[in-house]
Parts: sequence; C-alpha cells; structure tokens
Amino acid sequence: MSEGPIASIMREKLTSAFQPTRLELEDDSWRHAGHHHEGGMDAKPGGESHFNLTIVSESFSGVGRVQRQRSVNVVLAEELAGPVHALSIKAQTPDEAGG
Repeated sequence: MSEGPIASIMREKLTSAFQPTRLELEDDSWRHAGHHHEGGMDAKPGGESHFNLTIVSESFSGVGRVQRQRSVNVVLAEELAGPVHALSIKAQTPDEAGG
C-alpha cells in the first residue's frame, strides 16, 4: 500500500529533524472507521487521521521519554493541529532499539 500525502510530509519532517536510523510510520486510521474524527486531510474514510510512529535516533540520547515525545510533537505541530487526530510515539536511541 502506498503512503498518503500526510504520511509523506510527516516522514520528511521527521527525517529532517532527527536523522533517524529507523522510522516506521503506520497509518492506523482504518481501525477508527466510523468515528467522528475519521477522514483526515481529505475527509474520506480511512484518511490519514491516526498513526503509530516508531523512530530511532541518536538525537534522543540523554533525553527523557516525555521530552522525546514533545520534540516529535513540535516537529509535527501543523499535522497534529489539522488532519492527524492521534499519534502513538515510540522514540528510542539506537542502543535502546538494540543496535
């Protein structure tokens, strides 16, 4: 399945900000079908409104879990203020991710 426009923008921003060694961005919107916030950017069912993110970056070294999530939220502030309703974040250092 190809990545939608919101996911592509999010991926570009995260890559630029954190230079991750691993970045997995899963559109989980299909699991929220029928919810009042379904639709994301194009107001279509399943339309990029819920995501699961796993990001591994050396830039998270020495940074607590909450601050890591906040830094991701700052980078994606525009998307979180609009089309993205929910973002689950798992942010780790390479050592924490096992490599």
